[in-house]
Amino acid sequence: MKIFFIADTHFGDDNIRRYENRPFESVAEMDNSLIANWNNAVGENDTVYVLGDFGAEGYEKEILSKLNGIKYLVKGNHDNKANDYYREAGFKEVYDLPVLFKNFWILSHDAMYVNKNMPYANLFGHVHNNPIIKDYSNQHFCVSVERINYMPISFDEISKKVIEAGNNE
Repeated sequence: MKIFFIADTHFGDDNIRRYENRPFESVAEMDNSLIANWNNAVGENDTVYVLGDFGAEGYEKEILSKLNGIKYLVKGNHDNKANDYYREAGFKEVYDLPVLFKNFWILSHDAMYVNKNMPYANLFGHVHNNPIIKDYSNQHFCVSVERINYMPISFDEISKKVIEAGNNE
């Protein structure tokens, strides 16, 4: 069983496809590619943390039923329904606030302030492909889909890249 992370899928949202210059001709192509990429990476018994902005309203249940894994949602600024709505759609659990994962990683939608004197690192989304924010360092990793090849990224791969970043500083 593996653990994966992803953010800012925005299933069903053609505006995001255009605003973020995603490499898809249509929202249907984007959704189908995201689903295929997800299922190629994630097995039925794997865990996936979605760090916000899952999809356009009313579309969640249909999409979630097509995606492998046990899914958790840390709500983003576009996830504005009640938590029970998202649970009924297919998320195992839903969080309004950041979550502490493995006593070190803060899981959030928005990037959080961390520095080298803090005993934490941050996994987040929200910033999409904004060049002001680095993809990762030894204390943060952005899992917006634009930065992770439009597919969930494993915790093992994140850990490896963060350790390598720390060794290069």
